[in-house]
Amino acid sequence: MELDGKVVLVTGGTGSFGKKFVKKILEYDIKKVIVFSRDELKQYEMAQEFKDPRIRFFIGDVRDKDRLYRAFDGVDIVVHAAAMKQVPACEYNPFEAIKTNIYGAQNVIEAAIDRGVRRVIALSTDKACSPVNLYGATKLASDKLFVAANSYVGGKETRFSVVRYGNVAGSRGSVVPFFKKIRHTGKLPITDERMTRFWITLDQGVQFVIDSLRRMRGGEIFVPKIPSMRVLDLAEAIAPECEIEIVGIRPGEKLHEAMISEDDARHTLEFDTYYVIQPEFPWWSKEGLEGGKPLPEGFKYTSDTNTQWLTVEQLRKLVEEI
Repeated sequence: MELDGKVVLVTGGTGSFGKKFVKKILEYDIKKVIVFSRDELKQYEMAQEFKDPRIRFFIGDVRDKDRLYRAFDGVDIVVHAAAMKQVPACEYNPFEAIKTNIYGAQNVIEAAIDRGVRRVIALSTDKACSPVNLYGATKLASDKLFVAANSYVGGKETRFSVVRYGNVAGSRGSVVPFFKKIRHTGKLPITDERMTRFWITLDQGVQFVIDSLRRMRGGEIFVPKIPSMRVLDLAEAIAPECEIEIVGIRPGEKLHEAMISEDDARHTLEFDTYYVIQPEFPWWSKEGLEGGKPLPEGFKYTSDTNTQWLTVEQLRKLVEEI
């Protein structure tokens, strides 16, 4: 779907992704962009930064279906970025994580169908693949809801897809600003020296969502091909003078992350710069997916078996850009 002339709404619009997405989307000839979030202070601060008359700010919570019905009136495209994202917070507040990440997803789906929104992209995470923590489990449930939602649209034009990617460099709560903040102490805490993670910048994440909006037919989970990094290398890139303190893996934390499991790979197609996990529903057709190659038996896309790796020097340059 082309963006020109469209009304776009982003839930969680005052977060790291939301702000970058709004900045990028304003480069297009869109009619309006609606920032939907529940924090009035963050909306006020964002309004001081963005002076474009096409922006609207809408206070609301994805847990409140009635508010979503009002917000989605006249909207063409929804990007669903609102979520509880911090692993420890979800572990210790499980009821709240379920209300936001699962019930909130259902509310977005029902409001989008009933209000005639044409395209919905939901942001997912590598932690939704073979999850070991509640955050990942709620996002897996959310992914399943958005894919299955295409079965509920009937004759309407509403279509739902998902974008799944790894750690976003420099986003709020990520390890980069944390390491920068504490490097003056001379020590950096590392959970495990073997730990690896996928790496994507905010700019890359936003562009991948926009590209996926253009490609989507409804039901796909889009996964970008992105590099991996070793957490020890990241620590070396940010603060080579610091002593490394091994503190042990936290509750709900993985040693390595995955974006496509071996089981998902059986119905995944590979393209030059991304993968498409296809839905396993009778209504799905491969039409329009020419050029996609099936994956070999036993394939899995994990941060430790990745073929692309960032060096310490590359990480240092990226951190400086952040």
